[in-house]
Amino acid sequence: MIKTFVTSIALCIATAAFAQAPSEGTVATWAAKPAHTWSAQTHMMLLDATRAGKRIVAVGEHGIVLLSDDDGKTYRQARTVPVSATLSAVTFTDDRHGWIVGQWGVILATNDGGETWSKQRMDTAVDQPLFSVLFTNDHDGIAVGLWSLMLQTHDGGKTWARTTLPKPPGGGKADRNLYHVFADRQGALYVSAEQGAVLKSTDGGVNWDYLATGGKGSLWSGVAMPDGRIVVGGLLGSLFQSSDGGATWRPLKAETKSSVTSLATAGKGLIAVGLDGLVVKQREDGAPLEVAQRPDRAALTAALIDATGRPILFSNEGVLAGL
Repeated sequence: MIKTFVTSIALCIATAAFAQAPSEGTVATWAAKPAHTWSAQTHMMLLDATRAGKRIVAVGEHGIVLLSDDDGKTYRQARTVPVSATLSAVTFTDDRHGWIVGQWGVILATNDGGETWSKQRMDTAVDQPLFSVLFTNDHDGIAVGLWSLMLQTHDGGKTWARTTLPKPPGGGKADRNLYHVFADRQGALYVSAEQGAVLKSTDGGVNWDYLATGGKGSLWSGVAMPDGRIVVGGLLGSLFQSSDGGATWRPLKAETKSSVTSLATAGKGLIAVGLDGLVVKQREDGAPLEVAQRPDRAALTAALIDATGRPILFSNEGVLAGL
């Protein structure tokens, strides 16, 4: 999900690792090689996590894909990942079919629950990373990234086509970074973006409108809540919610300057995580925000809820115990 700041760190690490490696070639060549097996798997930088049925799938630096079949107690690496590029986001439509996106515009796919992955796309001519991916079924998917890069598929990822976005209100190029794509229960698509903007499509991604939240900073994540609310968050702890499909927005005051990197549902409630060990919880709409920070101040990048209702946290330091 996305965490441009954290992702930038990951890209720098990848470059440094390549510079120290004895192999020949370019950074792009190194990134295109199959992922290694790592000894400290759960301490690698992780940028996103999701569920494939009951299985947890987490992704991050150096092409790492971690799998857990015991609700986050233990993890192992996927058997086959064809790239060593930084992987920034993962999504599944069921317990078997999933997709990953990341550095160099890479798109990977699996049909066995994440055990093995195949490469659908990678453009090493230009490092225009993809930050987020969503499939609404096994055929229709959308991936978004740097400089308004938007790709869509209607054949499960066998082919991907660029979508040209309209110019934003006020003129200028359609070149804003697109950070996170998600959908509500009515099938509308949303993309959180730069300059406090959210893009919305009600026709499956054919046409897009810009929604102004009232914020000015980057919105790195978004989520559709079970009660119908749309919540987005990002730079300097900003959180905005809409109860009318994005027509109007109001701020949620978390009273923090730590940036929000990821949002998720927790039952009827909301959980937000971010930089400086930030964890924000809201039990239901209208309830006060409960703001806490981990003592280690880790850069948190994603959160899932385990069977007991406790958060499983992912970070630049790997998998962390819940707050």
